[in-house]
Amino acid sequence: MSLPDAFFLFFAGITLGGAVLAVTLRNVFYNALSLILCLAGVAGLFVFLNSEFLAVMEVIIYIGAISIAILFAIMLSQPMMPVKEPLNRGKVARAALVAGLLFLGLSRVIGRSQWSTAPLEGDYSLQGIGRMLLGANMIPFEVVSLVLLVAIIGALVLTGSKGRG
Repeated sequence: MSLPDAFFLFFAGITLGGAVLAVTLRNVFYNALSLILCLAGVAGLFVFLNSEFLAVMEVIIYIGAISIAILFAIMLSQPMMPVKEPLNRGKVARAALVAGLLFLGLSRVIGRSQWSTAPLEGDYSLQGIGRMLLGANMIPFEVVSLVLLVAIIGALVLTGSKGRG
């Protein structure tokens, strides 16, 4: 096994392990930490694929902003003590069967497909992406920033206390 293959398997293992833990653990806080682990693995895969820009955006946006916001929301919310429901083994078996059939079907489709590499045209370096965002695509970039600003203001208005004033 070559060194690049080992790195790929390492990052793929981190991503899959984090994803499995994110959906199987019972504690919501541990689910969020597992999501961060999964997203860190995805960022590592982006680095492996020589896409440093996407790796940095993955870390800044998804790990640094969204996941941390999720953790703060979990820590600042009132603790809830849900009633533990007994495990329905029939439902788990049906879900595992459907997931297995979906996996087999997708793996057959992927295995039988002809994969060809598309030629990359254009400048996809950090400078090229920056020129695209702040050049020809400046208006959509600014519109997205305004939409995010309105979403943040709306979230602040919705979470404001009704008793003040």
